[in-house]
Amino acid sequence: MSATPPTLTPYRLPDSPSPGTEGSGYIGRFAPSPSGPLHFGSLVSALASYLDAKANGGKWLVRMEDLDPPREQPGAASTILKTLDDHGLHWDGEIVYQSQRSQAYEACLDALLQARFAYYCTCSRQDLTAMGGIYDGRCRNRPVDSHHQICSLRLKLYDLPDRPTAEIIQFDDLIQGTQVQNLRTQAGDQILKRRDGFYAYQLAVVVDDIAQGITHIIRGSDLLEVTGRQLFFFDLLGAPLPQFGHVPLAIQPNGQKLSKQNHAKAIDGKLASKNLWRGLEFLGQNPPADLADASTSECLDWALHNWQRQAVQGLSHLYQEE
Repeated sequence: MSATPPTLTPYRLPDSPSPGTEGSGYIGRFAPSPSGPLHFGSLVSALASYLDAKANGGKWLVRMEDLDPPREQPGAASTILKTLDDHGLHWDGEIVYQSQRSQAYEACLDALLQARFAYYCTCSRQDLTAMGGIYDGRCRNRPVDSHHQICSLRLKLYDLPDRPTAEIIQFDDLIQGTQVQNLRTQAGDQILKRRDGFYAYQLAVVVDDIAQGITHIIRGSDLLEVTGRQLFFFDLLGAPLPQFGHVPLAIQPNGQKLSKQNHAKAIDGKLASKNLWRGLEFLGQNPPADLADASTSECLDWALHNWQRQAVQGLSHLYQEE
C-alpha cells in the first residue's frame, strides 16, 4: 500500500454515496481493535459484514485497528483471528495492521496541513467538556507552536479555506435508511493525531479504507454517528464514497451494549455453530433450529444462500442475553 500523499480535490457535498459495484467489485471489511477477545456483539458485526460481502460475490478483508497500545490486550489480536477462523469466517488476502501504517498516515497529515485543511490544537479533554462535547474550532486561528506545545491535529469539517461551506451531510444507509448529519453541531473538527502522539481512529480508518479499495462497510450502529464525518473525509481526499450499512447493536437487558468496556463474555470457539446460529437469529435471518447443531460450513452455506440485510431494516438495537 502506497504512502503517497493523497490528491486533495475540490470539495463537493456528498448528498448520497455512489452505489458502488456489486458482484466482483464489492470489497468489504471487518476491523476489530485488539482491546480484548470477540464477544457476541462483535461476532454479529463480523458475521453481517462477511455475509453481505460473500453473498454479493465480493471480497472480505480483515484489518486490525491496533493504534492505541494503552488499551490493547496482549495476545488479543491473535485470539480474535483464531475466533474468526473457528467460526469459518475466513478472510481474503493478508491482514493489515494499522500499527504498521504510520508512513501512510503521516503522508496524509502532511498533505492536509499543506492544504490548510488541518491545524494544531492545544485544547484538552477538559476544554472539550466545557464546550459541551462538540469542538468549537477555537484553535483554528490561534498561533500554536507545535514544536514546544503539547497539541493534537484536527481536521476542518466545515468552512474550509477556498471551499464552499458545506456542513450538512446526507447519505442513505443500507440498513438504517436516509441520514442527515450536521458536521458543525454534531461533530466539530475531528482529531487526526492525538496529544499523546497516537494516530486517531478518524484518520486511520479512512486512509486505510481508501488504500484497500473498500466499497461497502457493514458495521454496528454505534458507529452510525461518525459516518457523516467519514464521508466528508473520503470526499475531501478525492476518494470514491463507500456504501455504509449499520446493523443493530446487541443490548443487554440492563440497557448496556455488549462491549469489551462492559466486560462482555468472550465468544467460545468450541461452540461455533451455536454462536453462528444465534448471530443469524439476532440478524433476523430465521435459521432453522437444526442448523445450530450443523457444521460451521453448513451453517454459513445456508446463511449465504438466505442472507437478507433488510431483515433488520431500521433497527438500531436489539436486546440479547449473553
